[in-house]
Amino acid sequence: MRYLPIFFCALLLIGCAKTPTAHHRQHGDADIIPIEDFFRNPTAKQFRISPDGSQIAFLAPYRSRMNIFVQPAEGESKARRLTDVRDRDISGFLWKGNGTIVYGRDRGGDENTHLYAVNSITGKTRPLTPFAETKVRVIDDLRTSSATDILIEMNRRDRRLFDVYRLNVADGTLTLVAENTHNWTNYVADHQGRLRIAEATDGLTTTYYYRPDDAHPFAEIFSVDFRTTIDPILFTPDDRYAYARSNRHRDKEALVVMDMSTGKERKILFRHPEVDVGGIGYSRKRKRLTHVSYTTWKEKRHVFDTRMRALFARLQAHRPEMEVDISSWNDDEDRMVVVYSSDRVPAEYVLYDAQTDRFTKLATALPWLDAEKLAPMKPIAYRSRDGLLIHGYLTLPRGREAKNLPVVVNPHGGPWARDVWGYDGSTQFLANRGYAVLQMNFRGSTGYGRRFWEASFKEWGLKMQNDITDGVHWLIDEGIADSKRIGIYGASYGGYATLAGLTFTPDLYACGVDYVGVSNIFTLLASIPPYWEPARKRFYAMIGNPITDDKLLRAISPVFHAENIRAPLFVAQGANDPRVKKQESDQIVAALRHHDIPVEYLVKRNEGHGFHNEENRLEFFSRMERFLERYLSPTPQQ
Repeated sequence: MRYLPIFFCALLLIGCAKTPTAHHRQHGDADIIPIEDFFRNPTAKQFRISPDGSQIAFLAPYRSRMNIFVQPAEGESKARRLTDVRDRDISGFLWKGNGTIVYGRDRGGDENTHLYAVNSITGKTRPLTPFAETKVRVIDDLRTSSATDILIEMNRRDRRLFDVYRLNVADGTLTLVAENTHNWTNYVADHQGRLRIAEATDGLTTTYYYRPDDAHPFAEIFSVDFRTTIDPILFTPDDRYAYARSNRHRDKEALVVMDMSTGKERKILFRHPEVDVGGIGYSRKRKRLTHVSYTTWKEKRHVFDTRMRALFARLQAHRPEMEVDISSWNDDEDRMVVVYSSDRVPAEYVLYDAQTDRFTKLATALPWLDAEKLAPMKPIAYRSRDGLLIHGYLTLPRGREAKNLPVVVNPHGGPWARDVWGYDGSTQFLANRGYAVLQMNFRGSTGYGRRFWEASFKEWGLKMQNDITDGVHWLIDEGIADSKRIGIYGASYGGYATLAGLTFTPDLYACGVDYVGVSNIFTLLASIPPYWEPARKRFYAMIGNPITDDKLLRAISPVFHAENIRAPLFVAQGANDPRVKKQESDQIVAALRHHDIPVEYLVKRNEGHGFHNEENRLEFFSRMERFLERYLSPTPQQ
């Protein structure tokens, strides 16, 4: 179900690896932290408890790759390694019963994720979806309805479309549940494991299909324009209605109860006046909706359930200075993995036993980092030139006066995503090197309502870029930024914004770092993955149509204006990137070299959309460090 963690779609753009010698200079009173301390693999992450509460599985490094380990939930027994993956990290996993763990991995960053099963006792591993050129995603782990099966979708028959199967993880049997004949892009199963809801799109219209049970065919119920969000998350306990996020007839997404058989909204459970709602919590054991999250500058939650309210209060009291979340719990819901974090602490994992009220520390993700030597991430806000309120975050280097600082502007990827408060390795790395780091949720960033999102349509390089530029001028006007020492760095859409910033405001930036970014919107749209094809018209509506908006797309594609770039550029790219293909970076590098503009280019043959492998991450950030030092001079003048 959609409320479950999405194990197999995570994309980590930064992480860690083995390292050059530590620097010993200082910026103010902030000691320089070795680069590997930010970017090598964590000691452990993604702790998940087995359904019976007796075992805990987690990811930890083995020969520089994240593998699955398992340990008893009680006692002093050491953890045992279950997998022996050496080419690429395991991205995520789930328990299926108490003896099997299902995990996903791709090859070299191609994002064709395949599933494997490993026995938690013997470590015997079996491929579950060994199909070439196929992408697999988990819809539902069927935890309460099947001992052996999970629901998956995969595009084996047609790379553009995902059919639904029941996968028996014990013997590998695949049973077709629904063949995708309607451009279905999302599915929801009920608590008995029956596939009941399907969403289809032609790009501009979302159509919802529903059936009361497996014996009935799907029937088309209602349609909405793609600008309207109706996102069914899971069924109500009686499997009659659905909890959904919806902004129909309102600007902000609210949590509602929907009758999907009619398309009618029955009740609003929670809405926030300033931001959209986020994920929800649900008690399988008690069959009860427990809470909903939302994010202003920090993530917060509205709790419906008195028992859950008391539990969160107890967990918060254990570490009152930290943010708290529950990442996993057993079927009895009395044993759980709790994650504590902050802007300066990436993750501390604790096992909490509610029966005994006992907290047992499992691991700290990056224990070598001293939170006292890291920099606070502060919320900021400013007005765009056309009056929109832009929210963001500013991280200042410790020990430095907030005056005339070198700055790295870091627009997020997506672009229909958002930055949030919390630990970010690259931000802390840059602050530790003496830079102020500005992150902003420019128009189109999600979570701020429908009007703010729609304000980004066909505004790549235009008003979206103005929001970034206006943030830079705000920093200058506040006296925080040295106007001669401002760089821009971003990944994916953030890479595009980097190129657009250097191209369209060439006097503003002293240098730029483009990480898997877009340079030519024509070639971006021509090379989207086959499974994004159903959304093509939506991309045209939101970005621009290559035929009818050709002048617009040419005007906002940096590659056609490379001669305007004056500042040095560093470009990094994964050769197997299926989203922003290597040709995007090749084009801008060739154009700059044609105009004798300084450009460094790093390509990794075993990476995709961002560098996952430890050694590649370290090389990228090491080269980025030297590049920024050369052009932004972060060391204060004596």
